[in-house]
Amino acid sequence: MPYERNPPANPAFALSGDFLVIAHRTGAPARPTPVNPYFRLLATPGARAFTVGNLVARLPMGMFSVSAVIMIAGSRGSYALAGAVTAAGLAATAVVAPWTARLVDRYGQARVAVPATAIAVLGSLALLLCVHYDAPDWTLFACYAATATTPNTGGMSRARWAHLHRGDPTTLHTANSFEQAADELCFMLGPALAALLCGVLFPEAGTLVGAILLMTGVLIFAAQRATEPPVAPRTHACSPLRASGMPALLAAFLATGAVFGAMEVVTIAHAGGAILALQAAGSCVAGLWYGSLRPAPDIRRRLLGCLAGMTALMSLPLLAVSSTDSLLALAGALLLAGAATAPTTVTGMTLVQRLTPEAQLNEGMTLAVTALLGGIAAGSATGGWMVEHAGQVTGYAVPVCAAGLALVVAAAGVRVPGTGVPARRLE
Repeated sequence: MPYERNPPANPAFALSGDFLVIAHRTGAPARPTPVNPYFRLLATPGARAFTVGNLVARLPMGMFSVSAVIMIAGSRGSYALAGAVTAAGLAATAVVAPWTARLVDRYGQARVAVPATAIAVLGSLALLLCVHYDAPDWTLFACYAATATTPNTGGMSRARWAHLHRGDPTTLHTANSFEQAADELCFMLGPALAALLCGVLFPEAGTLVGAILLMTGVLIFAAQRATEPPVAPRTHACSPLRASGMPALLAAFLATGAVFGAMEVVTIAHAGGAILALQAAGSCVAGLWYGSLRPAPDIRRRLLGCLAGMTALMSLPLLAVSSTDSLLALAGALLLAGAATAPTTVTGMTLVQRLTPEAQLNEGMTLAVTALLGGIAAGSATGGWMVEHAGQVTGYAVPVCAAGLALVVAAAGVRVPGTGVPARRLE
């Protein structure tokens, strides 16, 4: 515990529930002082160590694509080639990542994550060498595709929280919010760090540093064996896709990813990339605030409420650019729009954990991440097409429509078996 139960000072401290009760020996009534839920979360034995490793490993996730584009475009003089290479890597990840997650579920995090990361790091280093030594273009595609074996470190971290706090939905809600805020922070800092390294040092620096951070972080994370969830016995070999309500939930994740991808491309076309950090910042802050609240028991209704809020808030950038050309107005709209994305993703991931059998938890969460990535790719393509053929203002209608589609799909198809009982307990 981070607090002493019998400190030498006059007040006596005791941790009880959600409060730190301070009882004065003078006979004054106890004064309950709220304990920050994130302090409680990180006070879990072993949590800080695996969290540090996970954050170090997760930061490169926001670095690799930007580093590859800068490195390839600078060397070959073609942004089209750079974009094609990164798109091929994303497609390979969509295919390989669920299989890697299935191996993690079957054999354990440490046994699979370390060799899978080593393969991915070798792919990144091979890409660096091929670009540096002017190898044929096809080698760039092959090398970048090898990085698809990178394990879903965020999913493995969420699986540890689910193992450590099973049966405690309030703490799991805080943990999922913390993980989502960490995602937003890494994807906000990663591209900036990559651009800085490539610009200040040399074009390959972003890829090199990212590979080193990834391998180091996974080694630290995997070394924390005390918090690693045990391999659950497999009662059947069915995919988590067969779980009731999962296909509709993944379709909602796909549409949510399209919101992110379209907003990114349209905003870059309209005002440049720097302003996008405001959306990520709004999402990060909202995620932390959302995690400090006690969650409502009806998780399906919570998801629909978050999706409805995201649909409404995504209309703000459209209103800002259609009514005024003010960059300040757009900045404020993006900040508010980002506030809906983290709560939506947190609630969706919590529902994935509930619908997925325990023996396939990593695979289920990786399927959700893959759906998000696929949606980002589709949203980017759709947003780019709309900007080119209908204008930048009309392009901002794409994320609004995608958010509305996610709401409709979730309302029509997402069902939670039982009443507050995880699906894996019903099987």
